[in-house]
Amino acid sequence: MGKVFRSYFYFFILLQIFTGTSFADDSLLRINSILDSHCIKCHGEGGKVKGKVNLKEVQSANLLSAKPELLESLIGVIKDREMPPEEETPLSDSEREELLKWLEVKLRDSIKDQPFLPTQIRRMNRFQYNNSVVDLLELDRPIFRLNERLMRRRDNYFKPETRKMPPQVRISTRPLSKDIDNQRPEGFRGVASFPQDKRAEHGYDNRADHLTLSPLLMESFLNLSQTISESPDLNSKECRSWSWLFASPESANAEGVEEIIRSRLTKLLRRAFRRPVDSVTLDRFVRFTLDQRDSGATFEDTMRSVIGVVLSMPDFLYFYGVSDSKNPADESAKKQIIRDFELASRLALFFWSSIPDDMLLDLAAEGKLSDPKVLSSQIDRMLNDHKSSRFCDNFPAQWLQLDRLITSVPDPKKFPYFYLVDGYRSSMHMMPEPLLLFETIFIEDRSIIELLDPKYTWENAMLKANYEGHAKAGHDVVTQLFKRVPLSDPRRGGVISNAAVMTMTATPTRTQPITRGAWINAVIFNDPPEPPPADIPPLPEDDTEELAKLTIRERLAAHRERKDCAGCHNKIDPMGFAMENYGPTGVWRDKYENGRDVDVSGVLFNQHEFKTFLEFKEIIVKEKERFVRGFISHLLSYALSRELGPTDSPALDEMTNRAMSGEDSMRAVLKSIAMSDPFLQMDNFKRNEKIEDSKNKVPQSP
Repeated sequence: MGKVFRSYFYFFILLQIFTGTSFADDSLLRINSILDSHCIKCHGEGGKVKGKVNLKEVQSANLLSAKPELLESLIGVIKDREMPPEEETPLSDSEREELLKWLEVKLRDSIKDQPFLPTQIRRMNRFQYNNSVVDLLELDRPIFRLNERLMRRRDNYFKPETRKMPPQVRISTRPLSKDIDNQRPEGFRGVASFPQDKRAEHGYDNRADHLTLSPLLMESFLNLSQTISESPDLNSKECRSWSWLFASPESANAEGVEEIIRSRLTKLLRRAFRRPVDSVTLDRFVRFTLDQRDSGATFEDTMRSVIGVVLSMPDFLYFYGVSDSKNPADESAKKQIIRDFELASRLALFFWSSIPDDMLLDLAAEGKLSDPKVLSSQIDRMLNDHKSSRFCDNFPAQWLQLDRLITSVPDPKKFPYFYLVDGYRSSMHMMPEPLLLFETIFIEDRSIIELLDPKYTWENAMLKANYEGHAKAGHDVVTQLFKRVPLSDPRRGGVISNAAVMTMTATPTRTQPITRGAWINAVIFNDPPEPPPADIPPLPEDDTEELAKLTIRERLAAHRERKDCAGCHNKIDPMGFAMENYGPTGVWRDKYENGRDVDVSGVLFNQHEFKTFLEFKEIIVKEKERFVRGFISHLLSYALSRELGPTDSPALDEMTNRAMSGEDSMRAVLKSIAMSDPFLQMDNFKRNEKIEDSKNKVPQSP
């Protein structure tokens, strides 16, 4: 359904809800009056029917309580001034505010008794699996190569506890460079990883509904667990758990050996399964270990076999919350413990992309983790832990969709400076710029608004040369030294106006304003446009003399003439054309190759006119609440491993308001997510089950 028709449809639904209904107070009568003034004249009055909707024939019906998704959509299109259509009399500011306030109240009423969307049972993705094995066995390096880690730290600068980034860092970009770890290759010998998990459309690679387990993938997991346990790199030098896990307890007597084995396995299985292991399972593992020992196998080989089994078990591979039905004694306490253990797993997945450590598990076992003060303290500890680097490895690259840069290949004839010595591309120097910015804001706990408009950036000589449109020869290609520098040019800086985004949203020969606009709408505001109709032809290239004389804006005009395209284009085109000063490799330009002036003017959010890119950027910063809510919704979706729904809106509103009132530092935002209702929701959670903290209301674990 096209955006234009949808606008009419939304008004149709509103009239269906309100028309003919008897209201007791003046405010609702006012709402009816607003709708009558701006809708009915185009949808039924005098036989006039637009969008095939005749409101004169509509019967009243109360659909609010059953249509939270519709209410949420209505709020969105009214906020964005998409309705009434631009050719009709617009709502006044007071009318819009009144209508929005009323709809938001109704949305809250419609969802107050509805549960949150469940976080489905899900398996580990590849990144989580690697980290979990590393943490379980206390290894010092990854077990297999992770190309999804787009940037590698070549010195130990990631120290979040210091709250300070060094003035320069040495890094590399593995997917865009050669393997330089010849002395110590990434991964254990003999270990081959399973395929990289794909990002969900407008989402992340940890989405529960995408993490299925086919028979072939299950076979890969089984093989992977065995190769890990058998790898020669799993030894006393690489494995810090060796003394308490693999080292033989032969010096003890038979009774003492069994006690040692039971103690070791209890610790191992609790870590691996993220909850206390039941007695039946523990006894089975103890019996297997003793039988292997009695048959002549070495203790090390036996424990390797145990590890091979553990790493392929569903209890390790899957995250889910269950009660301990095998031991019905004190069932209420059991549920409390299990729910705290599930919370520990959620925290570890969010901040560390891994399993909980012993401190989280101990607090969960005591039923203390869900206490707001304890929870707040643990979040601080986790964010200060070096393992939080995994959050910076995983979330920002997916949020910004930087993997698209890997396949960007600008035309070497048009952009020869893009290609460096030995076939290396400038994109390997573009990619760290936004990632280092994100790390800086995380480590130094800066405002998330700096993602849009920082006063500094990270660059090296080659990246600087690319912005200037020429090549910079040198030997610092693979391992790159980036320096933090103040920004004197407002055209640079932030996650929008950087060379990486400009390059990955362009074709090899020209810019793509529609692609850029769609990227901004999806990434910056978390409002992805609908897919285009199937019969839309691609934009023709400059293959004729006539086309070569046109600007991109002129060649795209035909798309805007189609009614089923105009709605989306009215939203995304101004954002995309605002970036037209940046060429296909991020180099600033004032004119096209044909000598025509670059026109970036437009109207943003159907409200703000701009003529230059700097004016556009100022509007984005001025309308920062849109970005803040969009960014928080991205984080929440990532944290929950699912899409968001209308029931998440109150929490999003609360977190957005908190950030807008001054609590907008990166860690404050992350903490607010980890202490929000959707994040703390467990099975059978009820909204009225809350406990109060001095600053936060946090759901109480039943």
